[in-house]
Parts: sequence; C-alpha cells; structure tokens
Amino acid sequence: MESGPAIFTGSVFALFGGGLLLWTAVRLRQRAAVAHGVNPVASAMVAGFAGTTALLLAVWCFTRT
Repeated sequence: MESGPAIFTGSVFALFGGGLLLWTAVRLRQRAAVAHGVNPVASAMVAGFAGTTALLLAVWCFTRT
C-alpha cells in the first residue's frame, strides 16, 4: 500500500525529466533558444541539470518501493 505514492511520484519525475531532456536536446539541435533572454549555454546547462536531477529522483523513488 505504501509503494503506490512512490511509484506515482517516480513516474512523474521520470516523465518530467525525460521530457525536459528531450525538449532541450531538440532545441539545441535546431539551434533554437532553450530560454529566451538568457545565455544559451547557461540555459541549456540548467535545463540539462534539472532534467538529470529529475531522472535521478525518479530512480530514487523507484528504489523505495
């Protein structure tokens, strides 16, 4: 019964992190801005870090089930 919230939370983190990393990669490949009005390298690094962190949190949640 306690594993239900961990599975849900892990799924949300996995979808968010994967989606953010995929979106960032597509924007970089198209040489488009990741965030408007921000240094392109810095915004790509922050988005990549956030996506990777979300995926690591998903793995952590899934190991708690």
